[in-house]
Amino acid sequence: MFTGIIKKVSKVEKASWQSGSLFIEIEIPRGWKVKRGESISINGVCSTVNKVIKDSFMVEYMPETVKKTTVRDLKKRTQVNLERSLRVGDLMDGHIVQGHVDCVGRIIEIKKVEQSAVMKIRIPKEFTKFLAPKGSVSVDGISLTIVDSKKDWFTISLVSYTLENTNLGKIKVGEKVNIETDAIAKYIFNILKSTGYAKR
Repeated sequence: MFTGIIKKVSKVEKASWQSGSLFIEIEIPRGWKVKRGESISINGVCSTVNKVIKDSFMVEYMPETVKKTTVRDLKKRTQVNLERSLRVGDLMDGHIVQGHVDCVGRIIEIKKVEQSAVMKIRIPKEFTKFLAPKGSVSVDGISLTIVDSKKDWFTISLVSYTLENTNLGKIKVGEKVNIETDAIAKYIFNILKSTGYAKR
């Protein structure tokens, strides 16, 4: 489990395919001691460290993950958001993020407002029912507050700190991002659906 508070931005050292799986090698951030088997959120995708190689670590993505996330777009020098898994006693500064990506969104508009920015992201319509103004959403692993949401899009506001300390500071219109909607909203929806109060 994660909080959506990005600890480091690192870069991809290598991407390769083997037997249908995608292997990504990422530079270990300065000061980090990464162990084989630990979970790290990479652009919002819960990833297990497969191997540690000197100053980098490797993760493996199965075909299902490749299909439902943006990991297939990772290549050498791509910047990625990193967050280590939540530990007992850690502060919950963001919201509950599982690292289970719901869908891929596409940036359709970026408006600069002084030192901040407002981004509009288009997603498949079936996921907007889990979004609510002032609610939480994870975008490439970043815990953010929804400004507004409509039929197939939502907007988020990014302060200067987020723009400077995550990969969203360099993202462009047309690029894709991993979206994880609020886990609590999904649980509530399923409870209501089972009692007949909600429709798919």
